[in-house]
Amino acid sequence: MSLEKVLKSFMPMSETAYYILLSLTEPRHGYGIIQHVDKITNKRIKLGSGTVYGTLTKMHKSGVITIYSDEDRKTVYEITYIGKTLITAEINRIKELYDNGIKYEGDFYEEGD
Repeated sequence: MSLEKVLKSFMPMSETAYYILLSLTEPRHGYGIIQHVDKITNKRIKLGSGTVYGTLTKMHKSGVITIYSDEDRKTVYEITYIGKTLITAEINRIKELYDNGIKYEGDFYEEGD
């Protein structure tokens, strides 16, 4: 799938997809991704295995991730160049949201509120 189609298909990203890709700073298997997301979100996000493997399958078919190794019923996934481009674009989108929120948040507060 082309980069343009991937960006249109995945952006804006769900938190699930975002944290799955964010977890692939190194190759990980599905359960390792679940554990990593649990850790980096301070247990705020609890990913179910069905959700993770469904998202991984979609990402693999789209070329966002690839299979690093597949042994003993443990498939290890790795992010591709397209996946790195996608997560970088999403991080930049989130930064813009944050910056604009900070810029305008004071406009919602009036004296006496």
